Order: sequence, then C-alpha cells, then structure tokens
Amino acid sequence: MFILAPFLFVAGIGFLCWFFFTVAVFALPCAAGLMAALWAFDTGAGLLGAVIIGFVAGAATFILGQIAFACVPWAWLRLLIVLLYTVPAIIMGYSTTHGIAQMMMPSVAWQFFFSVIGAIAVGITAFIRFTAVAPPGPSGGNIARV
Repeated sequence: MFILAPFLFVAGIGFLCWFFFTVAVFALPCAAGLMAALWAFDTGAGLLGAVIIGFVAGAATFILGQIAFACVPWAWLRLLIVLLYTVPAIIMGYSTTHGIAQMMMPSVAWQFFFSVIGAIAVGITAFIRFTAVAPPGPSGGNIARV
C-alpha cells in the first residue's frame, strides 16, 4: 500500500483538478442548479427532490442558453449571451486556481499569475464549449435548420 499511495494521491489530485475545471466551465448552470436545489431542500422537497430539481434547473439553464444562442440573429446579442455564460466561468476559474495556488506556493505574485492563467484557460474553454454546440450562423429565429 505504501508504494501505491503516491500514485493514488496524484490520481486523486488530477481527478479533483479535472472536476473543478469542468464545473468552472459550466459555472452558470451549476450555480443555477445548486441554488434551485438549496431552495427546494429548504422548502421541504427532501434530498431526492432537491437533487432532481437542481439537476433539472441546471440542465434547463444550459439548454435555454443554447437555444437562445442558436435563435438570436444579432451578433451583439449572441455575444451578450456568451458573456453571460463565460464571465461566471472566468470568475470561478480564477477562484479555483487561486485556492489551489495558495496551497502550493507562498509567493502572492506567483499565486496571482497562476490564478490569471487558470482564469484565461477556463474562460477560453467555456467560450469554446458554449459556442461549439450551437450552429455557426443565425437560424432566422427557427430552431430547426435545413
């Protein structure tokens, strides 16, 4: 077990970094789902009901954003929709990377540097993931494209 411990430790840290990165990319849907789940639990829905409501709220937030992005014909409004989903991801990417950097290095300057790099990486990934699912051009207000 002593030989496997370092490998399991590295695998665990890698899994947590992947998990935080994925959650940071989908920050707005995750936050909406979490808030809906907390509200449902506080109003008496129980644990299972809160999980279901939170999952539905998070998925609905993501799907509504995709539909809005696909149906809007104006480029400036599409940019606002992308910013609505990307800015929370950038903030969460900065915060997550800063928390990890605080544990790893004592220098505040290097913590800030790596936090900004993490925020940029998460922001670019969120932008690409959000815009890659939707069709490339405006659909003229229709969801179905021929």
